[in-house]
Amino acid sequence: MKDTGPKCRYCRRENTKLFLKGVRCYTDKCSFERRPYAPGQHGQGRVKASDYRIRLREKQKARRIYGIAERQFRTYYETAAGTKGATGEALLQLLERRLDNVVFRMGMARTRMEAKQLVLHRHVKVNGRCVNVSSFLVKQGDVVALKEASRGLQKVAESVEFFKNAEALSWLDINREKREALVKTLPDRASIQYPIREQLIVEFYSR
Repeated sequence: MKDTGPKCRYCRRENTKLFLKGVRCYTDKCSFERRPYAPGQHGQGRVKASDYRIRLREKQKARRIYGIAERQFRTYYETAAGTKGATGEALLQLLERRLDNVVFRMGMARTRMEAKQLVLHRHVKVNGRCVNVSSFLVKQGDVVALKEASRGLQKVAESVEFFKNAEALSWLDINREKREALVKTLPDRASIQYPIREQLIVEFYSR
């Protein structure tokens, strides 16, 4: 079931800013800044942090950062578990390679939800071909770009301005003026600067 509820409660539940509301998250209107405790009637009460709860919350945090449903997130985990190397890092790499995440990382959208809409509404091309599947996984050498007719969209222009001073990513060669990016290499753990403890997610699914 698609969750259409308020996004700010997720930050409060996970006790960290997930930046799900774009510009609002950087202002004093941010709900997490105003009410830095869990939502609900007992949000300010003390909660026992069991091992299960700690691992569950870490999994939920990652799932909400990338805007993925539970079934799909578990599928990513199972795929990562079947690859060589550290399962947790492989999981994060898969999540980063999603097309909606790449569009967000390019600075073409202020949130992953906005990026997902750009993809679904057929504004995005990969290697010159329109792709409208947000879960499409990019690979090394791919060129992700907005369609020429979509490059002047007001929301895109506002997002590009918002992210103009953002730190460059080692795995993406981004040209915001042309609204395109080259996937130079697959993302490594160092380039995924989110407060995610992926080993706890592996432990949650391995229990």
